[in-house]
Order: sequence, then C-alpha cells, then structure tokens
Amino acid sequence: MTVLTLELPAMYGDHHVVEVKRLLMDLDGVEEVYASSGFRAAEITYNSKKVKKADITSTLEKAGYIGELPIPVEAGEPLYGRKNGDSTYRHTAALGEMATANEVSFTQEVNYGGRPLWPCPGMKPVTGMDEEG
Repeated sequence: MTVLTLELPAMYGDHHVVEVKRLLMDLDGVEEVYASSGFRAAEITYNSKKVKKADITSTLEKAGYIGELPIPVEAGEPLYGRKNGDSTYRHTAALGEMATANEVSFTQEVNYGGRPLWPCPGMKPVTGMDEEG
C-alpha cells in the first residue's frame, strides 16, 4: 500500500470532506481516505498496482479541490479616497459609498455573564483578580 498526502485548499467544509471521500473511494485501488477540512488536507492509502497517483490528483483537480481558492481583488484600482496609487484590496474600498466618513468598522461588546451558556467540560466561571474563588 502507498500513502499519499495532498493539500486541498478548496476543501474548507465538512460537505467537501464527504465529496472528496466519495470521489476517491469510487476509484478502483483506493483503500482508505482520511480527509480533514480543518487542515485542508487528505491522506489517501491506495494500491499503486491498481491506481496511479496521477489518477488520484486528476480526479481531485477536475472536481476543483486542488489549486488556490479564488480571492477577490480590485483590478489595479486605488483605495477609496486615496491618491497614493496603492492597489491593496480592502473591503472599505468596495463598500465606500455605504461607509460613514469613508470607513467601515466593526465592534462588539460582550457583557460578562458569569458562566457559560451551556455546560462545557473544563470551563468554569471566570473570576476577577480581586475575587476569591
């Protein structure tokens, strides 16, 4: 048996893991597939006499799992409101008309509740430095 480990950048969810396993297990000679969306990688155990590495990679490539994820960029457009010619992509540039004072910002304040919302193993209420627990 031969073990092949591949990076799969487009396998970013559990539904992709299921599909990758299905695609590979349909190939004659693939014995076992361990795929992780968290690591975006798959470890394939296969019989090299029945299936070739090129067949495995071409199957995943045709399905779109090998290769970089398409990331949106502004095609050379300068940042919104800037005259320096910097062409770095920013969501504030894409959403400039909706922003207040040409800026989009996000903030969240979370009030201390004293305990988790549900039981979590190993998690207890946080106490301050001046409290005794």
